[in-house]
Amino acid sequence: MSRHVFVGDAEAEEPLLANAHLETNVDSDDGEVIFDRTVSTKVECVKKKYTFEEAVDEAGFGLFHWLLLVVCGWANASDAVEIMCVSFLLPTARCDLRLSSSDMGILTASIFLGMMVGGYMWGYLADQRGRCRVLVVSLSVNGVFGGLASVAPGFWLFLLLRFISGIGVGGSIPVIFSYFSEFLPRLRRGAMISALATFWMAGNILAAGLAWWVIPQNWAHFESWRLFVVLCSVPSLSSALLFKIMMPESPKFLMEAGEEKEAACVFQLMFKLNTWGKGKKKQFALCVTTINDNSSTPLQKEQLIDIYKKALSPIREMFKGVLRTRSTALLIVFYCISFGFYGLWMWFPELFKRVEDGGSPCANVSRSYSLQNESCYPVKTAIYMEGFFIAASNLPGNIFTILMMDSIGGKALLSHSLLLSCVFSGVSVISWNALDVMGTELYPTHLRSSALGFFTGVGRVAAIMGNVVFGRLLDSHCAVPVLLVSGLLLTGGLIALLLPQTKQTELT
Repeated sequence: MSRHVFVGDAEAEEPLLANAHLETNVDSDDGEVIFDRTVSTKVECVKKKYTFEEAVDEAGFGLFHWLLLVVCGWANASDAVEIMCVSFLLPTARCDLRLSSSDMGILTASIFLGMMVGGYMWGYLADQRGRCRVLVVSLSVNGVFGGLASVAPGFWLFLLLRFISGIGVGGSIPVIFSYFSEFLPRLRRGAMISALATFWMAGNILAAGLAWWVIPQNWAHFESWRLFVVLCSVPSLSSALLFKIMMPESPKFLMEAGEEKEAACVFQLMFKLNTWGKGKKKQFALCVTTINDNSSTPLQKEQLIDIYKKALSPIREMFKGVLRTRSTALLIVFYCISFGFYGLWMWFPELFKRVEDGGSPCANVSRSYSLQNESCYPVKTAIYMEGFFIAASNLPGNIFTILMMDSIGGKALLSHSLLLSCVFSGVSVISWNALDVMGTELYPTHLRSSALGFFTGVGRVAAIMGNVVFGRLLDSHCAVPVLLVSGLLLTGGLIALLLPQTKQTELT
């Protein structure tokens, strides 16, 4: 999968989506989303040319898409590893870094704060400059600063480096799903995006397995958890390298940017790999949508306030017209599921440690830790073993969504799984997979990454709040955060009923 196949002239090397205006119409609830281009859009279809969906179908489905799934899945898994890294190192690192309970809560929330900052920023840049190049940079930021945290001598430097690493994680999560969806034929999109989401579970299993293997080791002059932090940065760095040297730009983005030759080269590459060994050749003539740039002021001469307004324009468009209802509903759903999932999930290792110490994870007595009198060694491996099996418990839900997404649809799976999650948290993985599918299909190309980045940012705010609430109430009023999570998941399930059905809909 060579990157040189789609590099064109100097002008093509700088794809830039200019401002485009879409009039949006939606049928009642059948998921048929129609976007009508206005005068600012020029469609060049002189002869019989392929639209995007037709070109994807003509390119076939096969080896290219499985290789794409592996590369994008590894990137998705690397984000999961980086997020769970702090959770698994806390039981031992808190002694070496002299962390109080308050410090542990701040450290757990720091990566989510970084993700909140990076989510919309990277999503907006991906809609403007291209998915692939943004993925390379965001994954590199994640891996480099995550690895540097391993040598931080104190808490505050460690906290800063984890925050910057979180900015990188916040970018790759929304952009990877936009990028992946824009190579897929309509009839297979739901199942394949669900398969991509399954790699998040694989990342959790990998993080738990690494912690189980590395952290219990005891070296005289080097804390084992620092090696664990280094290893957790390897997936992100290797993913950035794979995208840099192997992966093409999204053909949907290239068509929206008017880069017909580059998009045709990507489709030819897809066709060549999908028909490997059959000796077939095909030329792709594309019906390219050219988006005119009506701005008369060069970017370098824009005032700061103009740049700020331009960066916020996708959010304004998301909450206008017919998009307003779905955007409001998605905002509430993302908040509800993120508060519950991350608030509870990130505290599992600490809860297991309390059980291993012979107590109850939900005892109604305040615990006070003495950093001087308490030892974190020898490490009790049961904490990581339990985390490993909890991560693996998501496998049935992932398999179910892969098999049923295209037949049932994201809306039904999202709503029903959220309602069930309020009593059985293992079902929440179905909700996440359905959100990943629907998020890519509910918005047009020029808003897709920005929208996903914005909503994941909202989810990070909820994750931070969930961690703070759990940390404050777990010792004294354990039932309160648990019941709060159940109530929010119930609310999210009901709100999800307001979303349109997107089963096998075309990307716009």
